[in-house]
Amino acid sequence: MALWVFGYGSLLWNPGFRPAESAKARLEGYHRSFCMLSIHHRGTEADPGLVLALDRMQGATCTGLALRVETAEEADVLAELRERELISSAYYEDHVPLALDDGRQIDALTYIIDPDHRQYCRFDLERQAQMIARAVGGRGPNFEYLNNTAAHLGEMGIDDDEMRWLVARVAEIRGENG
Repeated sequence: MALWVFGYGSLLWNPGFRPAESAKARLEGYHRSFCMLSIHHRGTEADPGLVLALDRMQGATCTGLALRVETAEEADVLAELRERELISSAYYEDHVPLALDDGRQIDALTYIIDPDHRQYCRFDLERQAQMIARAVGGRGPNFEYLNNTAAHLGEMGIDDDEMRWLVARVAEIRGENG
């Protein structure tokens, strides 16, 4: 059975591997949300950023990208993903059913926020924008993560009003004229 990975945030634009195949995919029962404090990659313990996570929500749908891993690379890709995504145990790894745009139904590996973890958070959009505008972590500024993710969602034809508002507000906070 092929290893598929579901990307909904940075895996859209930086999966860390060359997919053998990719397809637009939908996951039912979850939504993409800036509900995880980033204390390693896009912020620090002292000044956390925010990253996207899958947050369970009845009736929600998250559209992202299903990425098929080359069979010969599965062990390496899985090890690299676990090192990257499970750095603080805020995410847990699970296999979820996805509906691909071409009609196929597959199971894919993905990373879901643990709502009981200390990095789980729920902030209003203004507080999210303030945090994203200033935080910087080991993988760079938090606003770059936001902008890259929003750009790739746009390229995929995925409209996200909150993401669009955050991009504009973060640019305003940073004094960037868009």
